[in-house]
Amino acid sequence: MAAILRVAADVGGTFTDIACLSPAGELWTCKVPSTPDDYARAVIEGIQLLTRNLGVDPADYAEVSHASTVATNTILEGKGARTALVTTAGFRDVLELRRIRVPRLYEPLYEKPAPLVPRRHRYEVTERLDASGAVVHPLDEDQVRKLASTLAQAQVEAVAVSLLHSYVNPAHERRIAEMLKAALPGCFVTVSSEVLPEIREYERTSTTVVSAYVGPVVTRYLRSLQQRLAAGGIDARLVMMQSSGGTIDVRQVIERPAIVVESGPAAGVIGAARLGARAGHESIITFDMGGTTAKASLIDRGEVSSTDEYEVGGGISMSGGLAKGGGYALKLPVIDVSEVGAGGGSIVRIDAGNALKVGPDSAGAVPGPACYARGGTQATVTDANVVLGYLNPHGLAGGTVPIDAALARAAIQTIATRLGLELMETAHGIHRLANAAMTRAVKAVSTYRGRDPRDFSLFAFGGNGGIHAASLADDLQIRQVLVPAAAGVFSAVGLLCADREALRSAAFLRPLDAASVGQARARCALLERQARADLGDSESPVVRWRAALRYAGQGFELAIELPQVIAGDTDPVEDLSAAFELEYRRTYGHELVGHRLEFVALRVFAAVPPPGAIAAMRMRPAQPHGPRDAVRKAYFGATHGLLDTPVIGRDELDATPRRGPLIIEEYEGTTVVPPQATACRDVFGNIVVALDGGRLHGA
Repeated sequence: MAAILRVAADVGGTFTDIACLSPAGELWTCKVPSTPDDYARAVIEGIQLLTRNLGVDPADYAEVSHASTVATNTILEGKGARTALVTTAGFRDVLELRRIRVPRLYEPLYEKPAPLVPRRHRYEVTERLDASGAVVHPLDEDQVRKLASTLAQAQVEAVAVSLLHSYVNPAHERRIAEMLKAALPGCFVTVSSEVLPEIREYERTSTTVVSAYVGPVVTRYLRSLQQRLAAGGIDARLVMMQSSGGTIDVRQVIERPAIVVESGPAAGVIGAARLGARAGHESIITFDMGGTTAKASLIDRGEVSSTDEYEVGGGISMSGGLAKGGGYALKLPVIDVSEVGAGGGSIVRIDAGNALKVGPDSAGAVPGPACYARGGTQATVTDANVVLGYLNPHGLAGGTVPIDAALARAAIQTIATRLGLELMETAHGIHRLANAAMTRAVKAVSTYRGRDPRDFSLFAFGGNGGIHAASLADDLQIRQVLVPAAAGVFSAVGLLCADREALRSAAFLRPLDAASVGQARARCALLERQARADLGDSESPVVRWRAALRYAGQGFELAIELPQVIAGDTDPVEDLSAAFELEYRRTYGHELVGHRLEFVALRVFAAVPPPGAIAAMRMRPAQPHGPRDAVRKAYFGATHGLLDTPVIGRDELDATPRRGPLIIEEYEGTTVVPPQATACRDVFGNIVVALDGGRLHGA
């Protein structure tokens, strides 16, 4: 039998989610606890569990898609490789100098995060190119040989090579890499002309250093995963989600690990864009709440928001051109996601001022919330939701994660006693405080970008998304919430919806005129061939050409579409100028009509749509939903108090709106429908929660 199934694995801080899709569009899912000591183990355990439940053979899997936060966590935890930087003489301190902006303007004692490469491991070499790529000083190869010996003595595991103007002429970088790889077998060596062949010395150097810093960790992880899959009889192509929202073969990931630094949050956004549009919802705010964090992103008329102005680590992970300077620059395409440390496992505490705090630290998978009975004693958001009656008091994920409600009550009671409050009042306050943190994440991608969240629907997923979505939407005055099928494992489902995508870019510093447009098109044709080779497919990918333009003299650029075909009766210079000025006006509110424009960079995206009937995707339960009560007491704040709340399955809803309160329980997750809200199920299986004008929580 030919391999026909596609399986996806999304590793979270608490659970690892698995989804499997047949060619006919049948979808099966399962959840297993994550294994922080070796995340690959949970991936294999989850796939094996699903394989047994479906009664299929491991050889039936044609492709394994994967998303993971392993690269991000490596940076956040400071556990990357011992990394060295090799750069042009005189540019040793680029990582220290950074940019002028700082994220905390009114904090005079603010200290920027330490560079990923300490100064003692930053080395200069004698060589110099000018801005055109011409050699000013030849590379001193004897110096490189001595440097290799120094690096060996320093026991470095990774080397980033970033030379001045190498984006125009990569010869010196490539020669250094060739010599270091020969002298340092097993050392991870990466060069900026392959990671980011574009201008901006700091951003290019920082991105290359990030790639080197996470490279050995990502490589070991992916090779371990490949070996485990092979040992389990799964001879399938392994692809991984990129930060840009497309998947790529793991061979390209191992060559350029920086492309997966933000792969974890991307999959759910892509799934929301594809499956939301299928149901007629193209303007949505995604809300992904897992065990550790909550994430939000904005999809406007079917277009996913993305950026190449991103910073990771140093206390923040964010995008945007204004609030910068607190992390490590990563100038690669990234889906624009705002993230806060508020998840089901977020720990609740009382600070020195006797104020209640939620997160950002999490109990994670081990020991987990107190109610998991795995040794955790600190109260968490999940414990509060158990006390409130929102979560099944016996078990989650079809009973595979047992719940001890008494332990949840004891943990919350400890907080309540210290605050002098009632148990339910305290649990509800924790729930609302978590919502307040998540409100900031939603505003970061909407209100703070000049978009009104009331113009969008809230698309909620993640293991805890359906529990908090309705009350969060009410706080933001959003009137509709969508909870898709398989919401609790939706990022794994999103992996199955993602295109396989390759990106190639090049610096292109030219004034915008007829000659440069022709040169740009020729260069894009070359980049397209490289991108097609990266995909390695016989089928024809969908290709997009984009040009980064700016007004001459300005420091930053905007990307617009570069047509692949130019009609004979149009002026390409005028068309590009008009498109740029429209984008500039949309972004900044004005334009400089008549001011000279210039090219900065060219980028080519090639994408192959995923195989299988995505448009016909439908759930096929591979796991039972587990025992559930017909009615459960649930607390909805002082306005409504403790109410008898029906507990139903998704399949018990139909197109007729049903008045809350309701708790909708299924294997993958739980959806809470408060009073003053209704719920129905559309033809695509989505739960649609409509909120009335009245406030759910009172004043």
